[in-house]
Amino acid sequence: MTSLIPMLALAASSSPTAPFDSQEIERRVAAILAQMTLEEKVGQLVQFSNGAATGPDNVKVDQNALIAKGGMGSVLNATGAKNLNGLQRQAVEKSRLKIPLLFGLDVIHGHRTIFPVPLGLSATWNPDLIERTARVAAVEATAEGVRWTFSPMVDIARDARWGRIMEG
Repeated sequence: MTSLIPMLALAASSSPTAPFDSQEIERRVAAILAQMTLEEKVGQLVQFSNGAATGPDNVKVDQNALIAKGGMGSVLNATGAKNLNGLQRQAVEKSRLKIPLLFGLDVIHGHRTIFPVPLGLSATWNPDLIERTARVAAVEATAEGVRWTFSPMVDIARDARWGRIMEG
């Protein structure tokens, strides 16, 4: 099971490399940060979940307007290439600084193809099978525009009442 985490990280990082070296990236980031207003910097910390703000208040917001003014940095639980592409288009075509959104999704046991939860896969004692299922999930999520996925954690379960114990 502990071998699953490096495999997921490797699979998620197997996208094409950016055409810039690290010094060029640092220069570009510094230039963008220098142009950003305080509101835009705070906006990069704003995260919506499938069309709703995360947190205790259920706020209805015009996402497109918020994205266009640089007021949102990431979206959780949005699915579908058409949906993600539409949101991303708003960010890179309508916002002042053209900063792309980051999409995150819980891909614990697959994406479009659903596999057993990690605890079930670990019972197979088959690391190759586990690696293949992680790869399928990574390819499917990446094809849809998701670049940030949540994977199983490594921990010692001390309380079986914990609702997400089967993910670890």
